[in-house]
Amino acid sequence: MIRVELAKMLRRPRTWVSVLLLCALPVAVAVFVAVRNIGPRPGEGPAFLSAVLSNGTLYPAAALAIILPIFLPVAVALMAGEAIAGEATAGTLRYLLIRPVGRTRLLVAKLISVVAFVLGAVIIVALVSLAVGVLLLGNQRGSVVSVSGINLTPPQVVGRMALTVVYIGFSMVGVAAIALFLSTCTDSTPGAALGALAGLVASQVLATLEAASPIGPYLPTRYWLAWVDLFRDPIMWRQVERGFGIQIVYGVVFLGLAWANLASKDITS
Repeated sequence: MIRVELAKMLRRPRTWVSVLLLCALPVAVAVFVAVRNIGPRPGEGPAFLSAVLSNGTLYPAAALAIILPIFLPVAVALMAGEAIAGEATAGTLRYLLIRPVGRTRLLVAKLISVVAFVLGAVIIVALVSLAVGVLLLGNQRGSVVSVSGINLTPPQVVGRMALTVVYIGFSMVGVAAIALFLSTCTDSTPGAALGALAGLVASQVLATLEAASPIGPYLPTRYWLAWVDLFRDPIMWRQVERGFGIQIVYGVVFLGLAWANLASKDITS
């Protein structure tokens, strides 16, 4: 079942259109920055974008910072929101469950396909951005200056970039879990995706309100940008660990709700 879902995901044009669109924005930004040779001032704009004029190998970090707040969550919400609701809309959910495929097994297979999409998309964006950054912005040999002002060697940069890819991919667990839960509640793919996005927008708005500061540490988007701490020397793990922890909590809660809802739901389509 897992192999079937992975193959189905890879065959769908929407999968590759989503990945293409995720790559398109960082490429467009790199072109403008390279042509104009003007970047944002340090501390302004997406993380690391101010540093890429002197070292294109840092552009994958800047590219991931560009897509993280909006575009990556939208793609994940659409993919996860379609998981169950899409089958119901197409009228194939009932026939899937008539076969010897348990509801739990189906939900796990859908979840794994969503996780594979997220990790694949983040890795592809990072690789494409690295190629574009080196091609358009150059490759400065030697050390890279960390956020703390300490030089990082090329092996350290590669290792921390890999950790960044893992962290950003894992940061989408909450989005995927919420959308997957909503996908079991409705037969509408857009409804499930928009419901998850509405929750994320509310989280981002509340994160900026001082009055909502007591619940700030528990919001799903609170630690999305904690990956910047991976480029400090030494690495500041506190926010990163909290980011992993909050995503695990949201994943367990909403995947549990999705399983409970799907297991007890009357399938009519």
